[in-house]
Amino acid sequence: MIQALLTFISALWLGILTSISPCPLATNIAAVSYLSKKINHPKLVLQSSIAYTLGRVLTYALLGTIIVTSLVGVPATANFLQKYMNKILGPILLIAGLFLLDIIKINIPSLSLSHGRQSALAEAGVRGSFMLGMIFALSFCPIAAALFFGSLIPLALNSKYGIALPFFYGIGTGIPVIIFAISITLGVKSISKWFDKAKTFERYTRKITGIIFILIGIYFIWLYVIGNL
Repeated sequence: MIQALLTFISALWLGILTSISPCPLATNIAAVSYLSKKINHPKLVLQSSIAYTLGRVLTYALLGTIIVTSLVGVPATANFLQKYMNKILGPILLIAGLFLLDIIKINIPSLSLSHGRQSALAEAGVRGSFMLGMIFALSFCPIAAALFFGSLIPLALNSKYGIALPFFYGIGTGIPVIIFAISITLGVKSISKWFDKAKTFERYTRKITGIIFILIGIYFIWLYVIGNL
């Protein structure tokens, strides 16, 4: 039970860390900016923000489920993962940690929308906000890709709760948006200060998470790779 709880919390934490990383944070800032145009209708702001979050959650859940079930559903792949997962998990976590520490950098093409299109979707109400969340979820920048493909997917493949983890990851990515939306609904005007604090918080937590990933990766390499030589 404790192990399952820690696994779900880990997936949730990876989602939160993704959401407040520089690139996803920028998209979330844009989303909140567009959604908050309905500031005279705070309920609409909250509803649109929830729809935006649900769009992200559904996208990550579907994408993660497709990847995990595809890999596990093929007997040859499933046997390979069962035999070598612990061996390849170490290098994957090590590389993901190096990405989080900005030691490794790579440009990854992602989906993008013009400001006009983003604004049009935000103005389209709940349905448009839901679509905006789905599109932004697919806008993988290097750090987001490292956390999703390099951390969440291996975690899901190595857990019996694998299919559920992308769902919790998606919830994590939407938590900051919901917090800011509630702040707007309650009339908090210093949103920019909140974003600045989020950036500072992300900088430290990303480095700590990166170091933890590297240490765990080295441990797995030592235990399952070097130890079996």
